[in-house]
Amino acid sequence: MDTYQVEIIDPGAKKLLEDLAKMKLITVQPMDPAKRFAKLVKKIRSAKGSAPSLEEISAEVESVRSERYSRK
Repeated sequence: MDTYQVEIIDPGAKKLLEDLAKMKLITVQPMDPAKRFAKLVKKIRSAKGSAPSLEEISAEVESVRSERYSRK
Protein backbone atom coordinates (compact mmCIF):
# COMPACT_ATOMS: atom_id res chain seq x y z
CA MET A 1 0.00 0.00 0.00
CA ASP A 2 1.30 3.46 -0.91
CA THR A 3 0.50 6.63 1.00
CA TYR A 4 0.26 10.07 -0.59
CA GLN A 5 -0.36 13.55 0.69
CA VAL A 6 -2.78 15.38 -1.59
CA GLU A 7 -3.47 19.10 -1.59
CA ILE A 8 -6.94 19.76 -2.98
CA ILE A 9 -7.10 22.85 -5.17
CA ASP A 10 -10.45 22.41 -6.91
CA PRO A 11 -13.46 21.54 -4.70
CA GLY A 12 -14.61 19.07 -7.36
CA ALA A 13 -11.54 16.96 -6.66
CA LYS A 14 -12.68 16.48 -3.07
CA LYS A 15 -15.94 15.01 -4.37
CA LEU A 16 -13.98 12.60 -6.57
CA LEU A 17 -11.90 11.47 -3.58
CA GLU A 18 -15.05 10.99 -1.51
CA ASP A 19 -16.59 8.90 -4.31
CA LEU A 20 -13.48 6.71 -4.47
CA ALA A 21 -13.66 6.26 -0.71
CA LYS A 22 -17.33 5.21 -0.95
CA MET A 23 -16.31 2.57 -3.50
CA LYS A 24 -13.71 1.36 -0.96
CA LEU A 25 -10.88 2.02 -3.40
CA ILE A 26 -9.11 4.49 -1.10
CA THR A 27 -9.33 5.79 2.44
CA VAL A 28 -9.36 9.49 3.19
CA GLN A 29 -7.98 10.75 6.48
CA PRO A 30 -7.90 14.50 7.08
CA MET A 31 -4.68 15.74 8.66
CA ASP A 32 -4.92 17.55 11.99
CA PRO A 33 -3.89 21.23 11.55
CA ALA A 34 -1.53 20.99 14.55
CA LYS A 35 0.21 18.00 12.95
CA ARG A 36 0.45 19.85 9.62
CA PHE A 37 2.07 22.80 11.37
CA ALA A 38 4.49 20.57 13.28
CA LYS A 39 5.45 18.82 10.04
CA LEU A 40 6.06 22.16 8.32
CA VAL A 41 8.21 23.43 11.21
CA LYS A 42 10.25 20.22 11.15
CA LYS A 43 10.79 20.60 7.40
CA ILE A 44 11.90 24.24 7.74
CA ARG A 45 14.25 23.47 10.62
CA SER A 46 15.89 20.63 8.71
CA ALA A 47 16.69 22.87 5.73
CA LYS A 48 20.35 22.98 4.85
CA GLY A 49 22.34 26.17 5.25
CA SER A 50 22.75 28.62 8.06
CA ALA A 51 20.46 31.34 9.27
CA PRO A 52 21.61 34.92 8.75
CA SER A 53 23.19 36.63 11.73
CA LEU A 54 21.56 39.55 13.51
CA GLU A 55 24.10 41.87 11.90
CA GLU A 56 23.26 40.60 8.41
CA ILE A 57 19.54 41.04 9.03
CA SER A 58 20.07 44.56 10.39
CA ALA A 59 22.22 45.52 7.40
CA GLU A 60 19.57 44.28 4.96
CA VAL A 61 16.79 46.12 6.82
CA GLU A 62 18.80 49.36 6.80
CA SER A 63 19.58 48.93 3.11
CA VAL A 64 15.90 48.51 2.22
CA ARG A 65 14.87 51.42 4.43
CA SER A 66 17.45 53.79 2.96
CA GLU A 67 16.42 52.82 -0.58
CA ARG A 68 12.74 53.29 0.24
CA TYR A 69 13.18 56.68 1.90
CA SER A 70 15.54 57.99 -0.77
CA ARG A 71 12.73 57.65 -3.34
CA LYS A 72 10.39 59.99 -1.44
